[in-house]
Amino acid sequence: MFKRVAPYIGKYKKYTVGAVILMAVGIICSILPYYFLYGIISPLTRGESIETRDVIIRVIAIAVCEILYAVLYTQGLVFSHISAYNTLKNLRVSLQGKLERQPLGSIRELGTGRIKKVFTDDIDQVELLLAHAIPEGIANIFIPILVILLMFITDWRLGLLSLIPLVIGMLAMGMMMKSGMSKMGAYYEAAAGMNNTIIEYVNGMEVVKVFNKDGDSYRRFGEMVRRYRDFTLDWYRVCWPWMATYAGVLPCLALLILPMGSLWVIAGAVSLDKLILVLCMSFAVGPSVLKALNFAGKFPQLSYKIAELEKMMEHEPLKTGNAAFRGENHDVVFDDVHFAYAEKEVLSGVSLTLKQGTTTALVGESGSGKSTLAKLLVHYYDLGSGAIRIGGQDITDMTLEALNGQVAFVSQEQFLFNTTLYENILIGNPNATREQVLAAASRAQCDEFLTRLPKGIDSQAGDSGKQLSGGERQRISLARAILKNAPIIVLDEATAFMDPENEEKMNAALDEIVKEKTVLVIAHRLSTIKNADRICVMKEGSCIASGTHEKLLKDCSEYEKLWNASVGAATWRIKEVQA
Repeated sequence: MFKRVAPYIGKYKKYTVGAVILMAVGIICSILPYYFLYGIISPLTRGESIETRDVIIRVIAIAVCEILYAVLYTQGLVFSHISAYNTLKNLRVSLQGKLERQPLGSIRELGTGRIKKVFTDDIDQVELLLAHAIPEGIANIFIPILVILLMFITDWRLGLLSLIPLVIGMLAMGMMMKSGMSKMGAYYEAAAGMNNTIIEYVNGMEVVKVFNKDGDSYRRFGEMVRRYRDFTLDWYRVCWPWMATYAGVLPCLALLILPMGSLWVIAGAVSLDKLILVLCMSFAVGPSVLKALNFAGKFPQLSYKIAELEKMMEHEPLKTGNAAFRGENHDVVFDDVHFAYAEKEVLSGVSLTLKQGTTTALVGESGSGKSTLAKLLVHYYDLGSGAIRIGGQDITDMTLEALNGQVAFVSQEQFLFNTTLYENILIGNPNATREQVLAAASRAQCDEFLTRLPKGIDSQAGDSGKQLSGGERQRISLARAILKNAPIIVLDEATAFMDPENEEKMNAALDEIVKEKTVLVIAHRLSTIKNADRICVMKEGSCIASGTHEKLLKDCSEYEKLWNASVGAATWRIKEVQA
């Protein structure tokens, strides 16, 4: 467990060590009052008198010890929290680094709920373990060991009696931990599933209401919540008897010392003052033992959580190089590209060349591999086999930053941050001037709706851009791509949310933007790409034909079928029914 934590503690290890020392000294201070109390009681048991001055000194010493305990233990907690929160920072930064190196597709597969749970809930729970379990657990177990040794020195028989409750309690704790660990994985899996379902339920509430699917959606939501409840209760149900056993027995080290010791005192085998001393020590050590063993039960959780956090990020990182872009031009070559989701192959040996300064369109039925091919160009995933080259340079040879500098990607699902529209566009080129941002927004046909907003381009986008319509969000995303001014542009259904009135403006803007650039376009409405320099027809993961619109209509039956379906969809109208 300590090996898992150590890499993330780093230079803050000294605070953890300092916390253990301060807490240990503080606990010693909390135990000393029992010895001062023994010093008052012991003479009385022997029929001796004790000076008032000695009583006052011992009472003052007890008060000083209690104050020192409070100060030292509190300062120990301060140190442990400094170490814990910096360790959490290091843990989050480490996980962020691993996450950034993952393929975007793998990140999507994890689910928003699970990632959120990892970076907030799970890591926040680790804080409790780091700030308390490690320093307090070590400090509280060290002192009882020392005190029990003193018990044996005082009287070995009374010392043995003090160990019996400890052995019973530790056996019960061992059984609890064994039972709990067997169910821990299922418990955390149920928690992650519930988080994903809750987020999906909230995000999809509009669809649920519109299509009257409250029952179905709530049923799934309820099932996941009940599943989590059942796993939790099942886990606790197994652990409860053992928890009750060790919680009831461990604090009572005097359970056998008091009756057996009293009998030995009566028999003259043990002196009364020794019995009182051992009893005082047992009262002092009981709470510390219970606290230490309670924290001991947290150590497997800490180890498990960190192991799970690391395991979640164990996907193979993207294959990237360290080179800058050094391609001869901006021709894009897909060379015998194969790719599969899990075990299902979605691209089967696609070879395709996109010449610089030309527009290539991908068309085909849903699931034919169009969007996957586009995402592979921006290194959304690693290829199964084959290669993708820009200007002769393999994309895996360059850094992600270098690749991203060459390609602008505009999809139908663009994310806007909860900041101003200006700052959302500025992401395309953080060094751009305000005039350049405004010009990009204008070229993307954003002026129409920006003039309607109270603060114009300085208006807030809202969570995920909810203040704008789908078409408006896409135009902001297009403005972002315009500002980036990359030599290669990928448009994945970039006009999907446009109404007919604005689609013409958008297409005009796109025509201007793509001049002299290498463009890859994906569209279901074939009318938007009929003027492309080259159209490639995708079917079942393969490129079955390519050419101009006119050539494909004449020579490719699959394209003809797609074209006719597209034309039919464009002219489709709701038929008015006469009453």
